Amino acid sequence: MIYRAFLILSLVITANLASAAAATKELILIKTSRLIDARTGKLLTDQAILIDGNKIAAVGPSSRVGQHGSDTVRVVDLSGLTVLPGLIDCHAHVLGNLKDLSASGPLRMSSPQGALWGVHNLQSWLDHGFTTLRDAGESDLAYGQLALRDSIRAGLIKGPRMVSAGNYVSVTGGHGDADVLAADQALARRPNLTDSVDDISAAVRHDIKYGADWIKVIATGGISDPISDFNVQELSEEQMRRAVEVAHRAHKLVMAHAEGADGIKAAVRAGVDSIEHGTLLDEEGATLMEKQGTWLVSTLSVIQRYAAIGNPSGLDPVALEKSRMIVKYQSDAFQHALKHHIRIAFGLDDDPDFLPKEFPAMVKGGLTPIEALQAATIHASELLRLSDEIGSIEAGKFADIIAVSGDPTQDISAMENVVFVMKRGEIIKQQLPADKSHP
Repeated sequence: MIYRAFLILSLVITANLASAAAATKELILIKTSRLIDARTGKLLTDQAILIDGNKIAAVGPSSRVGQHGSDTVRVVDLSGLTVLPGLIDCHAHVLGNLKDLSASGPLRMSSPQGALWGVHNLQSWLDHGFTTLRDAGESDLAYGQLALRDSIRAGLIKGPRMVSAGNYVSVTGGHGDADVLAADQALARRPNLTDSVDDISAAVRHDIKYGADWIKVIATGGISDPISDFNVQELSEEQMRRAVEVAHRAHKLVMAHAEGADGIKAAVRAGVDSIEHGTLLDEEGATLMEKQGTWLVSTLSVIQRYAAIGNPSGLDPVALEKSRMIVKYQSDAFQHALKHHIRIAFGLDDDPDFLPKEFPAMVKGGLTPIEALQAATIHASELLRLSDEIGSIEAGKFADIIAVSGDPTQDISAMENVVFVMKRGEIIKQQLPADKSHP
């Protein structure tokens, strides 16, 4: 009898607690004048989004989407604004002082310092409406970018959702070799450097061992270092093919830094999943990318910025001159990509304070405003294999939602005016009139 009484009492208490929890449960209802359907590319009017916890419960016309049962609903009024999915940057570098691009900058900074700068940098991505990013590789023996990714996932720090490459897989003396010291001061050889087909397997496995989501291979020289030639292929096609085999076997994806035409084509033939930059992409390379289904992350604005305003970040004079040489080829390369319907995802490769500048660069290159927005939302989520979770405002997906003043489908510069940011149902930024949010 005593056991039965305790059982009944416990059931009553449990029911009462559940009832109380249900009674106090808060949903969020976002009302907006304009909502961009990233999947269809349509601009919808008079819409509402119901958010339950960290997921979108319903989205549709305001007349249909409203309060559910007796749940408490917090209304966020975004009328007069344009609502979009949280944005995605597919080519970020989160570690270090991103305003210092001097060749010696990384050598003057410890791994802990670089990671602490990363905590600061991540806030800027959020502030500009980017709720997800892919770190495109670093030169950090301690894998600080992976520590930041894991700290965000554990709720220890605030930041965009992260997927990340490990350290650059590069030839000795290539664009991914961080050692720019004199020969008699050279650093110990790093495990990411590879000069044969056999040892590239170890370099890839080293990144995988420490938790990389992506592998970053350096197919050609680059712009920001004073040593390499952007037009010269560095890793061989055989090396890259081996890297892809090892990575794909471990269910990891591969991105290739590739500026020059020969390196682009070799990387595509090797089976990489995305080409980063693609600055000298030619007709043959574009045809090959279309056939293979290879993605392009074009990073247009960073080189345009360097070439236009000189030396803003202590860029090495040689690197500065390279940026001025290569910028004139961007337009032709982008046109090849558009002609062959290559899938394009948004990537900045710069200080996140300049994130809004990539949108007009893409539009100037030939995308429509809505196509540029799709590159930073649904298409980017497809590249990252996350389209079931993010990239569009749909029921069942994470509540990653932003709002901007103005209509970016008509004037892409509206992306400079992000006034509301929500990640996983949590409001991160809200710069609205006082009467726009109420219980």
